[in-house]
Amino acid sequence: MKKIYRIEVDCANCAAKMESALQKLAGIQRATVSYLTQKLTVEAEDPAALLPDIVKTCKRVDADFELLG
Repeated sequence: MKKIYRIEVDCANCAAKMESALQKLAGIQRATVSYLTQKLTVEAEDPAALLPDIVKTCKRVDADFELLG
C-alpha cells in the first residue's frame, strides 16, 4: 500500500538523510522524502502501523521534522 503524507522538513540534505534512514526500517518497501514538495511517500504493507517509527526516525535526522497529515 502506498501512502503520501504532507511534512515539514528544513533542507534537501535532511530529506535525503531521512529517506536513507527510512529505507532501512523493517516493513518499509520504499520511502521517498521530497524537500521541494514537502511530501513523504511510503510503500509498505501497513504504513499506518509504522507511523510512530517513521516519525521517530525522521526526528532523529531533523528535530524540527513535522508530519502534517
